[in-house]
Amino acid sequence: MPASRAPLRVCLDARLADGGGGGVQQLLMGLAGGLARLPGDEEYRYLVRPDLGSAWLEPYLRDPGQTIAVDPGGRAPARATLDRFPAARRLAQAAYRAVRSLGRYRVPPSDGRIEAAGVDVMHFSLPMGFTTSVPSLYQVFDLQHLHFPEYFDRHTFRAREAIYRTLCARAEAVVVMSRWVRQDVLERYGLPAAKLHVVNWAPIVDTYPVPGPDDLADVRARFGLPEAFAFFPAVTWRHKNHLRLLEALRLLRDRGLRVDLVCSGQQNEFFPTLERRVDRLGLRGQVRFVGYVTPLQLQGLYRLARLMVFPSKFEGGGMPVFEAFHAGLAIAASTATCIPDQVGDAGLLFDPDDPAAIASALERLWLDEGLRATLADRGRERIARFSWERTARHYRALYRRLGGRPLPPEDEALLAAPPIV
Repeated sequence: MPASRAPLRVCLDARLADGGGGGVQQLLMGLAGGLARLPGDEEYRYLVRPDLGSAWLEPYLRDPGQTIAVDPGGRAPARATLDRFPAARRLAQAAYRAVRSLGRYRVPPSDGRIEAAGVDVMHFSLPMGFTTSVPSLYQVFDLQHLHFPEYFDRHTFRAREAIYRTLCARAEAVVVMSRWVRQDVLERYGLPAAKLHVVNWAPIVDTYPVPGPDDLADVRARFGLPEAFAFFPAVTWRHKNHLRLLEALRLLRDRGLRVDLVCSGQQNEFFPTLERRVDRLGLRGQVRFVGYVTPLQLQGLYRLARLMVFPSKFEGGGMPVFEAFHAGLAIAASTATCIPDQVGDAGLLFDPDDPAAIASALERLWLDEGLRATLADRGRERIARFSWERTARHYRALYRRLGGRPLPPEDEALLAAPPIV
């Protein structure tokens, strides 16, 4: 009788500091939790850097022995020069400089740790990665640098192109979050259509603690929240379009309608520009930037807000849209990229480059309680189609295929089903 095959062992790249990865961190938390709840004998490992910490990930793991620690000074951790602060863009730029120092924007080779750990499939869940003979899945979040090159310095642009194209070419499967990004990658990188897979995410707030009355009172007091406010959760990247939103608020105030705004999210090097614009428009006291918030505080902000506004000019998959739906919050959102596909008929849409259009959508939603209730109901119905269990099953089906494991009919059906968004 032939010996049974060893369990499939998958490694996911989780070399991030808490708060330093935005949507990438959300993916890893939600996916780790979803995979941990699935039946089956698959084994999951997570590549982490001790200096960056992994406490943010551990609550979602099946057991604490699932991490593979890597040396910050080694070649394989492609984010080797990242520091905890400031987060986001500066971290990414430091990583790109590290890659650039290796040669002409060369993706570094593996240092052998995942191979020694017996990994069968490597999931590069960060934009960075390394080359390996292990079958790999590469996650492409977006190709924003090709749409808005002015937002990137010359070295970052070139590094992105080299890294993304290399890892896309070497991966056995490339995963994106939305149909819009899939088409964009197909057109711009010319990958075989069969290699590109859309895996829709669920909102990470599914896994966050639910705030009680005392928690909500604490959030209101801690951030000095007004009785009614619009909420915008986003790192202060230029493409998130805070500037046009601020201009829309000034237009409304000039018409006699004050809409208070609360913005959460890490504050990067573009934040001082926003502060100056707030002062120039006379919005000090009307706009609050509360910075990075805990999962519990984020849940509280969604529940205390009157509406969510999402003016972003570019998204590969705008997760705040789904988070607002999950919280029962009506939204007004941009017509950019994949956002209309996400929103469907569950929100108001506006041109993100037109402050008057943003103002008009905000005014309608702010003043019309019946409209807010209708859109909130539609949002709840829409988000009910998404879950981290379904997302995890979809990824697991891809892992099984890449690892040469037989696929049960339900896996085949998942891979063949058209994406929701």
